[in-house]
Amino acid sequence: MIKSALLAWHFLTIIPVGNASHVQSIPRELASSMQWYPVVGLMIGGTLAAGDALFGMAFTPDLTALLVLCVLVVLTGGLHQDGLADTIDGLGKRGSPAERLAVMKDGSIGALGATGLLLALGLRFAGILHLPAPDRLLLLLSMPVFGRWAMVVATFGSSHARTDGGLASDFFHELRLRDILWATIWAGVLLCGTVGWQAAGLFLGLGAVSARGMVFACSRVFGGMTGDVLGAINEVLEILFLLAAPAVLMAVVL
Repeated sequence: MIKSALLAWHFLTIIPVGNASHVQSIPRELASSMQWYPVVGLMIGGTLAAGDALFGMAFTPDLTALLVLCVLVVLTGGLHQDGLADTIDGLGKRGSPAERLAVMKDGSIGALGATGLLLALGLRFAGILHLPAPDRLLLLLSMPVFGRWAMVVATFGSSHARTDGGLASDFFHELRLRDILWATIWAGVLLCGTVGWQAAGLFLGLGAVSARGMVFACSRVFGGMTGDVLGAINEVLEILFLLAAPAVLMAVVL
């Protein structure tokens, strides 16, 4: 159990903790670590909330939002931003799924991917900047929980697009129902504790529908899923969380 949690932390952040290594782990251990993704998301969210409170005492709201965004990108090593840019480049390529996958595997970023990444960062910045003040810290705490749970939802039942496998192939092949159930339990409990059970239910429903919708669309385009697509799903769902949060909280109050 401890090793699974450490593996999740190693995959989702750049901060070394313990001696767990995905290189030395069997496929089932890697897949099992996904049940801890929402918990790691809470730790990331706690860092963002602490940073926001600290920066807010010294800087203007717009600079504070930008610094919080920088903390998120640095803490996660830009892994999901890279996946989003690669996925957008693949979607923009005209051709067969194999040709699209080749574009995604290329280490360079195309104009379309760079543009999409810039727009995504802009939306994140705007979303963080305009979070409702009374719930701001709790929403920053919740956002990474939501995004990382969405990756688990997207992984379950999906197949890898590349026949030669890849870094994420073990997750697609070995993830089991109990893993997604535990991840959902964690996400539900954590979101209920931060935004209340009504808002948590709305967020989880929105996340499940959106994540599976992206899986359906990307599977048709790429012939399956990849690690880059999972990263893109995390990015899109977290942005969706930020943009939808005011409306969800207002709906709960009404």
